[in-house]
Amino acid sequence: MVSKTDDIPASVPKCKVNTVDLAQGETTHDKETTKASLQDPCVCGHSADKLVMNGGVAHNHLEEESKQDGGGDADGGEDSNEQEVIVIQDTGFTVKIQAPGTEPFDLQVSPQEMVQEIHQVLMDREDTCHRTCFSLQLDGNVLDNFAELKSIEGLQEGSLLKVVEEPYTVREARIHVRHIRDLLKSLDPSDAYNGVDCNSLSFLSVFTDGDLGDSGKRKKRGSELEQIDCTPPEHILPGSKERPLVPLQPQNKDWKVIMTPMQCLKVLTMSGWNPPPGNRKMHGDLMYLYMVTVEERHVSITASTRGFYLNQSTTYTFNPKPANPCFLSHSLVELLSQVSPAFKKNFTFLQKKRVQRHPFERIATPFQVYSWTAPMVDHAMDCVRAEDAYTSRLGYEEHIPGQTRDWNEELQTTRELARKNLPERLLRERAIFKVHSDFAAAATRGSMAVIDGNVMAINPGEETRMQMFIWNNIFFSLGFDVRDHYRELGGDAAAHAAPTNDLNGVRAYGAVDVEGLYTLGTVVVDYRGYRVTAQSIIPGILEREQEQSVIYGSIDFGKTVVSHEKYLELLEKTSRPLKVQRHGVLNEKDEAVELCSSVECKGIIGNDGRHYILDLLRTFPPDLNFLPVEGEQLPPECVKQGFPRPHRHRLACLRQELIEAFVEHRYLLFMKMAALQLMQQKSNKESKIAALTESISPASTLLSDNTRDSSESSTETLTDCSSDCAHQAAQTESCPDAPQAVVTEAATKAPTETSSLAAATTTAPAGVLKATNGLLAPGSTARQNGECESPLEGKADIEDSILGLAQAKELAESLAAEDGSGIDPKSREVVLNACKAVGSISNTSFDMRFNPDIFSPGVRFPEDSVEDNQKQKQLLKDAAAFLVSCQIPSLVKDCLDHSALPMDGATLTEALHQRGINMRYLGNVLEFVDKTPAKAQLEHFYRIGISELITRCAKHIFKSYLQGVELSALSAAVSHFLNCFLSAFPDAVAHLPADELVSRRKNRKRRNRVPGGGDNTAWASLTHSELWKNIVSEAQSYYHFTLHCENAEQVVEEYGLQKITLLREISIKAGIQILIKEYNFDSRHKPTFTEEDILNIFPVVKHVNPKASDAFHFFQSGQAKVQQGFLKEGCELINEALNLFNNVYGAMHVEICACLRLLARLNYIMGDHAEALSNQQKAVLMSERVLGIEHPHTIQEYMHLALYCFANGQLSTALKLLYRARYLMLLVCGEDHPEMALLDSNIGLVLHGVMEYDLSLRFLENALAINSKYHGLRSLKVALSHHLVARVYESKAEFRTALQHEKEGYTIYKNQVGEAHDKTKESSEYLKYLTQQAVALQRTMNEIYKNGSHASIMPLKFTAPSMASVLEQLNIINGIIFIPLSQKDLENLKAEVQRRQQMQESGKSMEELTDDSPLQLEDKIPLDINVD
Repeated sequence: MVSKTDDIPASVPKCKVNTVDLAQGETTHDKETTKASLQDPCVCGHSADKLVMNGGVAHNHLEEESKQDGGGDADGGEDSNEQEVIVIQDTGFTVKIQAPGTEPFDLQVSPQEMVQEIHQVLMDREDTCHRTCFSLQLDGNVLDNFAELKSIEGLQEGSLLKVVEEPYTVREARIHVRHIRDLLKSLDPSDAYNGVDCNSLSFLSVFTDGDLGDSGKRKKRGSELEQIDCTPPEHILPGSKERPLVPLQPQNKDWKVIMTPMQCLKVLTMSGWNPPPGNRKMHGDLMYLYMVTVEERHVSITASTRGFYLNQSTTYTFNPKPANPCFLSHSLVELLSQVSPAFKKNFTFLQKKRVQRHPFERIATPFQVYSWTAPMVDHAMDCVRAEDAYTSRLGYEEHIPGQTRDWNEELQTTRELARKNLPERLLRERAIFKVHSDFAAAATRGSMAVIDGNVMAINPGEETRMQMFIWNNIFFSLGFDVRDHYRELGGDAAAHAAPTNDLNGVRAYGAVDVEGLYTLGTVVVDYRGYRVTAQSIIPGILEREQEQSVIYGSIDFGKTVVSHEKYLELLEKTSRPLKVQRHGVLNEKDEAVELCSSVECKGIIGNDGRHYILDLLRTFPPDLNFLPVEGEQLPPECVKQGFPRPHRHRLACLRQELIEAFVEHRYLLFMKMAALQLMQQKSNKESKIAALTESISPASTLLSDNTRDSSESSTETLTDCSSDCAHQAAQTESCPDAPQAVVTEAATKAPTETSSLAAATTTAPAGVLKATNGLLAPGSTARQNGECESPLEGKADIEDSILGLAQAKELAESLAAEDGSGIDPKSREVVLNACKAVGSISNTSFDMRFNPDIFSPGVRFPEDSVEDNQKQKQLLKDAAAFLVSCQIPSLVKDCLDHSALPMDGATLTEALHQRGINMRYLGNVLEFVDKTPAKAQLEHFYRIGISELITRCAKHIFKSYLQGVELSALSAAVSHFLNCFLSAFPDAVAHLPADELVSRRKNRKRRNRVPGGGDNTAWASLTHSELWKNIVSEAQSYYHFTLHCENAEQVVEEYGLQKITLLREISIKAGIQILIKEYNFDSRHKPTFTEEDILNIFPVVKHVNPKASDAFHFFQSGQAKVQQGFLKEGCELINEALNLFNNVYGAMHVEICACLRLLARLNYIMGDHAEALSNQQKAVLMSERVLGIEHPHTIQEYMHLALYCFANGQLSTALKLLYRARYLMLLVCGEDHPEMALLDSNIGLVLHGVMEYDLSLRFLENALAINSKYHGLRSLKVALSHHLVARVYESKAEFRTALQHEKEGYTIYKNQVGEAHDKTKESSEYLKYLTQQAVALQRTMNEIYKNGSHASIMPLKFTAPSMASVLEQLNIINGIIFIPLSQKDLENLKAEVQRRQQMQESGKSMEELTDDSPLQLEDKIPLDINVD
């Protein structure tokens, strides 16, 4: 987990929702404002009992969905709003379902569901799962599949729906066979290993034995203590150097069942007699199947319109007549149950097992997750898989039968759906998300087919690098520099970087979401060393030449440029949020052309009349640190660090997060400058008034004259110094004291004859600082910048104390609002000066924008824009300096105070990207850490950085290495590369595949090779030392970082890395899947990997992640509420967010995972342990499925779950989960990591609770050592660690040692928080108690020595810890502190919760709830308080 606050990465489209009001709902007493703030995201309590299948098939049918009435906007404002709330709040009702051959049963449904969703539920239920071809009938009327339940007449509480079998068609018969095959494979993990159909792995159930929730309560609590076996495996104990790989995928008992002969059928496949001849078609034959039962009976089956029956065909003779008996059945399962007793028995067992699994273990994930390890799975015969591989599954997968999907039309149509109110927005976002995930899956499949050589090029005559492909209505191109397009910019390196830049542009424009402006569906896939860009196709683009179609932008990097009114109008709307400045460039005739984007951005109107933009690779401004420009000097802080540096290509640009942070930083500066000047003016005025009214002595009159002059001159001097003051601020703001220095300097430069002015100077900076330091919530930007509320909104209490800032804000806003005519010139001058100082493009309000074409080679600007361009150049230099001097230090500072805790490459990358730092700065970040005085406390960060740097360099080399390998030698080549990279075996020799095959094939197939070509065995000559030399030189040339190592052994020695961690990182980055077994990296006699160990190569896919914006706003408001201590309101908002997330994403998504985690934590704090357990279990399963089984976030989820298990009295489960988390952490980052201290403290405490004292000490003492290293010996965390160790020694009756540890703790508390603090007092009490115990023990020992066996021994108190005390300590170390509430408070709280639930059930809207009487007690229970 990167950050301690449970955030979701915040790159979300900013809707104009008044989240500030939502977060501070308490402060506004005026009902109107509360209502207004609740209007946009309606806060409501619709029931969460919707079945998980909600994410299912229904979303494919966009046409039908878009017709859904979203709550009628016709009546205008208020009413539509009320309706909005009601639409979502419709409560569920129950219907009865009667299926053939089963008892009627009840089903809870919700009015917004479609009939389709009931179909899904029936196909998933144990007793009806074998039916697919049926209709639902109410009173003899067939229900339309795509009708919403609320629109069906006569459907109400208690209605009886009948399941009626329908005749089959070919399509229905195929769907039926596919469904039966899915049921037979439902427990089989091979799809998850192979990374198909969005299956992925989950191992939680192995550790809980189905033990969580209800079943856990049935265990006898009392007898549990004795049964626990607490001994962890050897490799998990602190100090163990063993890092086995096999435990990563523990054996799942259910899977053993399938892998063994416990199977239902031997063969189920399409018969060779398909399709039926005409005469049989007319008898209703649809297709023929061939099966072999477990009893070795070979049967041929006919699928007919009436169902399935046995026919008389054999393998070689065709006889379609029904056999005797033919067992005609409507379902294949019923037929097979009659033919094969083993099938009947095993199928029933399989379905029982399937239904017992948690739904989250079997629902498909929205995007495919690949596993880098897998066991050797037997390859079984599977007709459906075989058919899928050789057809494109048309006809029944796609939702317009008989056609390939028109991806572009779908992607754009979903964007055009209405979005006026919440139900419409939900529908729209759901459709957008569904189409995107389908498109990403299809694009990935297509890219692999292209590289594997299975798709014909559209320009087959050209050389392979230049070929382009179309498959399934998607256009594919390779990441090479075709026709020297990128020659000026860095050739192939630029062509490789361009697609990801373009994708970032698509993401940014998609997030702004301007109506009428369209981008292409874009997916970037890296596979087998090639980069493939997959894009949806603009209608009509293939029929025209590019020159004719581009009506905006340039196709030759700015030599010829055209513009278009409509495009300027559309792009103008994006320029504020994306900070793009409108600017002029010269075309080939030297005429000025207006643009509102970079020149490369092309506008094309498709045949469908839509305005498309493409080639968005320069959406964000260039990064001058990596773009040396002749005659341009970078700011000194960049030069000092060796910038500008040459880079492989000239497309290096700043990240959007950096632009946001930089603009926010400048906004603060703008506010400070305006405030300062206003305060000076005010103090001048005051002194004037004082002078006029009193005029006591001539001296004071003289002073007032002086003041008058000085007020004029002070503004002038401020103007002069403002630009360098701003510049200085840009450099120094990384440390908290900096702004003070800046402001003071600016002020002191102004004349200071008058005492009043001097007073202003001394008081202003402190005040200004108070208001602005640390005030900005991340992700909020200035309102003047066209995004959300101003960052200083809602902080009135602080601002009131500093009039200057409040005034400045008011002034800035009123200026932005009107033309500024009503404002006195002095104030206008204040804003003008502040604007100039921070480089705003407007003189009347704060507005920062960048011109992306500055420094683009080949772009020329009109004469009159010279001054503007100078400003822009300066802005870009300042931004580059800001990255180096503010963002990198702030990242390191966050790591030092542990608010950022990367654990592996992915979380490190995330931490850099969140702060807008590109990965090419990794070398710089590492150098910065290396020079930091507190380097020892950053060792974990440094180690992860080095590991990331090495594996990224290895990946760069691996990419070009793979391009020269032909398919038949792939596994040999990959294993050879890994041996050179990680094995200690000095002369790794490549095993070339059997020679006779290669040579014969070579001559015949040489012509049509996959892209790249070259000598096919060149890869085999790579050696150990050569690879490491290349890695070192790559680190130097790409990251400008010097590695001190010549092989993997030295890396392990020098940087303390683990080979298993390096293996994991390179496998994930390069898409390698290896066999799960123990690898001996240190053998000098044989290589570590053989070609049998390489199981697969997977694609690494980058795509856009569409967001659920309303849900996200709810989530953020909920978080804000929780942080203010209003837990219940927070809980309601987060529950609501969860509903909306489910509505948009279906059941599985990273953001739902974050939502569940926070909910579980809230449940736990509010005392509902069972609910906490249930939510956290979902969070763990989802994290395993969506992020991966050993992703750092998954490790975190395991730790939380263990805590809730312990609180629920499931001790052995809690231990198993903690041991699992420790194993995963050892694999991912090793033992030396601050987070390991928390994990070990948890393990130690639980072991202490079950009285395993010696084991407990091993973990707690390790935690103490790690805490001391990373938090410093004087830290409160270390004091707590000492206390925990002392408690265990006390339980062992080793009072001396206990005393030593508690004394250490006491000293820390006394020095850090003073003697009066509760913690210090507690510690001192405990010391007294320990001393008494030690003295008593000593007395007893003396007595024994003196009197031998006759001694009269006083009984000593040995305290076995109570579970409550252990739980209390567990809560403290996990950052949860409870404020004790009285019994009366608790009763009030419960009554209130029940009252709210009843109101929700009776369907009252949330607005009534908020107006209702506030809670009796202030339930401000702080949470997430880290001890340090």
